[in-house]
Amino acid sequence: MTAELICIGTELLLGDILNTNAQYIAQQLASLGIPHFYQAVVGDNPDRIKRIIQNAIDRSNILIFTGGLGPTPDDLTIATIADFFNTKLVERQEVLDDIQQKFARRGRTMAASNRKQALLPEGADVLHNPVGSAPGIIWQPRPNLTILTFPGVPAEMRQMWQDTAVPYLKNQGWGRELFYSCTLKFWGISESELAEKVSSLLDSQNPTVAPYANHGEVKLRVSARATSQTEAEQLITPVASQIQNIAGLHYYGCNDDTLASVVGQLLQTRGQTLAVAESCTGGSLGKALTDIPGSSTYFWGGVIAYENRIKERLLEVSADDLAAHGAVSHPVAKQMAAGVRERFGTDWGIGITGIAGPGGETPEKPVGLVYIGLASPDGTVESFEYQIGETRGREWVRRVSVSHALDRLRRSLEP
Repeated sequence: MTAELICIGTELLLGDILNTNAQYIAQQLASLGIPHFYQAVVGDNPDRIKRIIQNAIDRSNILIFTGGLGPTPDDLTIATIADFFNTKLVERQEVLDDIQQKFARRGRTMAASNRKQALLPEGADVLHNPVGSAPGIIWQPRPNLTILTFPGVPAEMRQMWQDTAVPYLKNQGWGRELFYSCTLKFWGISESELAEKVSSLLDSQNPTVAPYANHGEVKLRVSARATSQTEAEQLITPVASQIQNIAGLHYYGCNDDTLASVVGQLLQTRGQTLAVAESCTGGSLGKALTDIPGSSTYFWGGVIAYENRIKERLLEVSADDLAAHGAVSHPVAKQMAAGVRERFGTDWGIGITGIAGPGGETPEKPVGLVYIGLASPDGTVESFEYQIGETRGREWVRRVSVSHALDRLRRSLEP
């Protein structure tokens, strides 16, 4: 038995509203162990909604609708579903009373259009909405097919899901198993290269292993189906350990870990401190570090040194090197890292200088060229060159530069 999600609303197709309902319900279905292979988004059009329903009933046993339950003419979900199954709509007095009472409690009079929300398919059970005026339905219009409808308002949908849908689905025998996933995270390796290294594991059935990439970072999602999270974790652990051994230092953490949080943990473990000097990233590295609660114990501060005179005065970058090599160069990145470490009295210093674009490039130094300096506690200063590229824009260059800087420090801190 499988579930399918159908989200209704032209505003979703236009991108006016982010479809967070789909993400939430997908996660909830996984927690109940209900297989979920298809999602659809369709506008407020009865013919197109019916075509989606026709496709869905041929492959899924549970259809979950969100949106289109309001009182306006474009709210067509319930009427369209009823029409598809040749079922008449019946006004439900208890629903009408509930809507009127909600308006009365707010000191308002119910509009005539709200009466439409009390019209439900004959034989359907009410999926009570404790917050808003739009009820949903739980309905079995034919054997082996269950329909659940929810309003598009996320807060209303989520409460209705937890209060009514989850108990109903569990009563139908679902929730005895669950899907649980662990997401392993990697930096400094491409998705294709990592997939090739772990190719023998990609055909595994339980747990499954699936690669994907996001913002230059590569992830492997390891998912297991089991009767409990503990059992699922026992299935996942040996596979995750094997992947970590294969990936080596490219692996940096899992699930909610970020490069910034992992670097913070390593600095805390060592009892060491960090300061940063930024040019092209404009404070983004400092923000990533200070987004982590408690980061003041190891991150002491930073300098945003865009103008060369600031590099010279605050970080003691050589004017001669700036003239000879330019601000975007190995010598300047190294001196920025060493200078900020000295200025703040920290164990580690990072310097970032580059060309984020658009513009400012030369034939020798294109947009996306970045140098990262790293000054260590023993006085060693290194610099690293990255060709990030310009095709994805300024913000992409800055974001990836921050991750490269954090990753360089992480690799130096790893035991």
